[in-house]
Amino acid sequence: MRRRGTKTMIRLLESSFHTPAIKLRRLSVLMAIHNSPRLSQHKIAQMTDLSSSMVNNYMKKLQKEGFVSVTGKTNRTQGYHLTTAGQKELFSLILEYSAENIRWYSAAKTQVAERLQRFHSEGIRSIALFGAAETAEVVHAALKDTPLTVKGIVDSNPSKQGIRFNGFVVQPPESLKEMNADAVLITSFARQEEIHGCIQQVLGSGMQVRKLSDFWEATS
Repeated sequence: MRRRGTKTMIRLLESSFHTPAIKLRRLSVLMAIHNSPRLSQHKIAQMTDLSSSMVNNYMKKLQKEGFVSVTGKTNRTQGYHLTTAGQKELFSLILEYSAENIRWYSAAKTQVAERLQRFHSEGIRSIALFGAAETAEVVHAALKDTPLTVKGIVDSNPSKQGIRFNGFVVQPPESLKEMNADAVLITSFARQEEIHGCIQQVLGSGMQVRKLSDFWEATS
């Protein structure tokens, strides 16, 4: 959980699902300079997961294009700063990057919602979510496009319990007893069998348990 007032450094090249194209590399370098103007090229390379030679090439090109200016004459005093044009370029790339991610998110939400609709046709009217992770964000958003009711969300990780999550307070697994949901959906892709066992321990083997991963196995 991020503290108020702290700056989050987004590591754009860290995702295994984004191809490191030229635009993404430019955005990553520009963002590193924006967040920390006093960084050396070596440090920028570490933060952007690029080689030092590649960062050097991008810096030369960005300076030539008028997006980056250099101050200081020695390595110890040298700093990189975004010009006004550089600030506009950074903002433009952020918008483009965000729009692309929103398209991916929207497509994923639609796919999940289509599969959740089957729950209703099977007689399920309410569900509880197990797992307060990023995937649960997509599931919860998709559920708004279905007639299903969310009874609550639980997580076995004590550090997540008590935290607000999309209008719900994350509860420990034992709270499933009070939720009276028709089924429990495991929203995590990790430790699914362990979570399934935990649900059975709390609610017994008669409870309907579904896994997010099963959605795609059923149509493959």
